Amino acid sequence: MAKGSSVQALYELCKRTFLPSAASPPSSHAIQMLSSLMDTITPAEVGLEEETLEDERGHGFFGSNFSNYSSRTARWAQPITYLHIYECDSFTIGIFCLPTSSVIPLHDHPGMTVLSKILYGSLHVKSYDWVEPACLARTTEPFNSPVKLAKLHSDAVLVAPCQTKILYPKTGGNLHCFTAVTPCAVLDVLAPPYDEAAGRSCTYYRDFPYSSFQGPTNLGTEEKEEEFAWLEVINEPVNIYMRSGIYAGPAIQEHVA
Repeated sequence: MAKGSSVQALYELCKRTFLPSAASPPSSHAIQMLSSLMDTITPAEVGLEEETLEDERGHGFFGSNFSNYSSRTARWAQPITYLHIYECDSFTIGIFCLPTSSVIPLHDHPGMTVLSKILYGSLHVKSYDWVEPACLARTTEPFNSPVKLAKLHSDAVLVAPCQTKILYPKTGGNLHCFTAVTPCAVLDVLAPPYDEAAGRSCTYYRDFPYSSFQGPTNLGTEEKEEEFAWLEVINEPVNIYMRSGIYAGPAIQEHVA
C-alpha cells in the first residue's frame, strides 16, 4: 500500500536527488521536481485531519514575541508537535503541527536546502538572507556579540493550499521564523539534515530594525531601511514547547528505492 503513496514517491525522489556522494548540490530542475511533487500532497495522504476547532488556549509558548514569554503563557500554551517520517545522512522528512499563535523562533539552516509545504491552515513566515559580504555592527552591553546585517526575504502570511517554498544555503530566506495564524501543518524536507559534527548546528537569532545600530557602510540609494535587519545570535531557547508525535501516514519502504 505504501509503495504507491505520495510519501513513498517523495522518499524515492529525495533518494535520487540528494546523493551522499554528490560533489555539488542538486540542480534547480531537480529541486523544482521535488517541489512540484510536494505541491500535490494533501493532509490525508500523510495521515492528518485538518484542524477545525480553534484552540481556546492558542497563545503559543512565546506569544507574539518569544523573548518576552512568561510562565503564565507557558502554562496555557499548546505544544508544537513534530511527526518524524524519515531521516538518513542525506535528508530528513517530517511534519510540524502548530497550534494557533505558536512560534518557531528565528533560526538558520547552514549549508542546507529546505522545502516546506503548508498542508493546511495559515502560517506567517518571516525570513532573511545574510548580506554578502558580511556586514557587522559593533554593540555594547547587554549584547554579547556583534550583530550581523541580513536582508528581508519574506514577511507574509501563507494560506494552504499554496506552492511549496524553497530555501537554499544562501538564498530564498535561509533564516526564518514561523508563527501559526491558525492551526496549521508544514511538511518539511531538509537536505542535508542538521548535524553538529558536520558543522550544521541550528543557531537562533533575534532581529532588530536597521536603525537600531550603525553599520560600517550606508545602504544604496535604491535600498530601504525596512528591507534590512540586524540579527543577534541568542542561546538556544530551552523552553520551546515542542513534542514528538506519532506519524500516522503510509510507512516508507526503504528497499523500494
